[in-house]
Amino acid sequence: MTTAVQQRAPRARRPQRVSEPLSRRSERRMAALLLVPAVAVVALALGYPLVRQVVMSFQQFGLAQQFGQPPAFVGLDNFTTVLSDPSFWAVLGRSVGFCFVVALLTMVVGTAGALLLTACSRPVAVSVQVVMLLAWAMPVLSSLQVFQWMFDSRSGVVDWALVQAGFGSMAGYNWFSTPVAFFFVAGLLVTWMSVPLVVFMVYAAVTQIDTSVLEAAALDGAGPAQAFRHVIAPSIAPVLALVSLLEIIWDLRVFTQFHVLQSNGGITEQTNVLGTYVYQVGLAGGNYGAASAAALILLLLTLAISARYIALLLKEPA
Repeated sequence: MTTAVQQRAPRARRPQRVSEPLSRRSERRMAALLLVPAVAVVALALGYPLVRQVVMSFQQFGLAQQFGQPPAFVGLDNFTTVLSDPSFWAVLGRSVGFCFVVALLTMVVGTAGALLLTACSRPVAVSVQVVMLLAWAMPVLSSLQVFQWMFDSRSGVVDWALVQAGFGSMAGYNWFSTPVAFFFVAGLLVTWMSVPLVVFMVYAAVTQIDTSVLEAAALDGAGPAQAFRHVIAPSIAPVLALVSLLEIIWDLRVFTQFHVLQSNGGITEQTNVLGTYVYQVGLAGGNYGAASAAALILLLLTLAISARYIALLLKEPA
């Protein structure tokens, strides 16, 4: 008996699907799609307050409007009020000068600290970074309390140290009684709070430099100053530019430090910066329309300072 065995012809294997690489247009669409949630959150969190501020800067918005009276549009009256105020121009000049001096001091100290870290052993460098991270993460009000204790005229350690060093006239000196001394303390405080971030960013950039380049410079006889000028600084120039810009913007918008330190003396009008000026006009003076106009001027000033960096970013190839 013959058994018919039907032999099936072998199935032709289906060609495996090979994922084709996305075209550049598809990649751009995918990137834009992934950015939608982040853009939506930023637009909701920052867009509404910004639009509200712009609208209020063109309205008469005071205490009456706080209790329900509809605001009236007054055109450019709020801007005229702010720009015709002599104290505003004094505050503007004071703020710009303070932010540039403190930003320069912060960059010098922070860059020097980052270079010193590269010369330390790894355990020492890690320990220093941990300490600086804790100092940077300290709440602003806690840092302010420490500085107030240090510069207290009755029991401050600074006055005590100066007296011990031979400066007897500094006994009981009030650091918040004159504008020069006040800005000296405020500058130290803002610099102390900003230096850790500069150290971290510059240190991260310096460690990315090829060590063979630094070794070649050393073999050519370059000292530390020449190596920094001709090798390190050009290599980390984009990072230095970005950090400098951020420092200027942050120091221009400083508010909490001045607002708290001003409570120690009676020279508020002589020590106002743009942040405290906007606060006094708005919340303290009840003229929210003029305060919005002043805040908008501060925003435009910030954009003008950062315009050069934004233009460079837009010119970079994607």
